[in-house]
Amino acid sequence: MRGTLTGQRYVDDILRPHVGPFLNGLPVAIFQQDNSRPHTARVAQDLLRHFQTLPWPAHSPDLSPVEHVWDQLKRLMPSCHSVHALELAAQDLWAHLPQDNIRCLINSMPDRVAACIAAGGGPTHY
Repeated sequence: MRGTLTGQRYVDDILRPHVGPFLNGLPVAIFQQDNSRPHTARVAQDLLRHFQTLPWPAHSPDLSPVEHVWDQLKRLMPSCHSVHALELAAQDLWAHLPQDNIRCLINSMPDRVAACIAAGGGPTHY
């Protein structure tokens, strides 16, 4: 996305057109997001009350395996001299992420949750 992601943009550009229809198409689904401002904005929370969401500890990004995916992408990102080149590089890297790495991150969720509970919702080693 270009520009700043506000709560309203989050609803208009992500939740309503993509997340809502996706979740409505699943028999059982729990939506996960962190506590970033767009996610916790009233307009977003109003829309999300129609879906089951995972409560998120206030000070712990440790449950989100996607943070490790972003880290992998950043490490692999070549130096780019234009926004267009950056977009193309990011799309190419995303399309070629090793699925074994993603599977390992997903499979680590029970341990992440247990570590987060043991830390009282605080930081963990993940």
